[in-house]
Amino acid sequence: MQLNQLRSFVTVCDTRHFTRAAELLHVAQPSLSQQIRSLEADLGTELFHRARGNITLTDAGEALLPLARRILADTDTARREVADAVHLNRGRVRLGATPSLCATLVPDVLRRFHDTYPKVELHIEENGSQNLIRTLAGGELDLALIITPQRGVVPALAATELLREELVVVSTPDHPAPVRRGRIRVDDLRDQPLVMFRQGYDLREFTTAACRVAGFEPTFTVEGGEMDAVLGFVRAGLGMAVVPHMVAARSGLRVTPFERPGLQRSIAVAHRKDVAPTRAAQELRRILIEHLEATR
Repeated sequence: MQLNQLRSFVTVCDTRHFTRAAELLHVAQPSLSQQIRSLEADLGTELFHRARGNITLTDAGEALLPLARRILADTDTARREVADAVHLNRGRVRLGATPSLCATLVPDVLRRFHDTYPKVELHIEENGSQNLIRTLAGGELDLALIITPQRGVVPALAATELLREELVVVSTPDHPAPVRRGRIRVDDLRDQPLVMFRQGYDLREFTTAACRVAGFEPTFTVEGGEMDAVLGFVRAGLGMAVVPHMVAARSGLRVTPFERPGLQRSIAVAHRKDVAPTRAAQELRRILIEHLEATR
């Protein structure tokens, strides 16, 4: 049973006339008649009582008609659904990003994407890179903006580096600057009160590792917060913190860069290797890369 046979059958039912049906379908009448005969052969029964100038449905034809209409309607719906997905008139993107990127990079990218594809749903998960990597590998995200671990991402993921971001020290303007010179060394953080992120937060591990390379353990006055909380604790004068430059620039806090070559982190966009990103995810990735190129 083929769709063109069902379409021919329904058109003959609607017109009750083979010639008119053939004209509506833009086929020759013998071709239309052959399609109906083939359909009847497939079903093993006649569908029409044929008499000169009078075509009526048999019981089998009456039973088939509503089913044929439903099949054709479902086929049209399927075509529209697929066309909508291809042209992004619908769909969904699940994006994961770290809190610092959600506060800086992500809003502008999502605005551009939404302006271009307003009917595509956007689902955002804000979490640390380690958690995002696990969630992405588990298939619960389409894309993730992560801080590339020094040991690299898990083999199941493909990651493309987007940029390297400078890390800086923020402190409250109400207190003296942490150093008199314009730039600070990691060693200058020795015995300085630091506000520290929660366990599993990439910046916590990065800062702690840098201090240990310099030969000391950092001193924490407050620990366990997310980005907004850490900035609030610094603003309250509880200590300094090492944060990304993009965050520091919007914080209203004093910003002190590290001496060259400084501290940097690598930001990447990742997806699963074994699953091709959806068209919507591909477009979001494209807009993300274009936005970064335009703002460099």
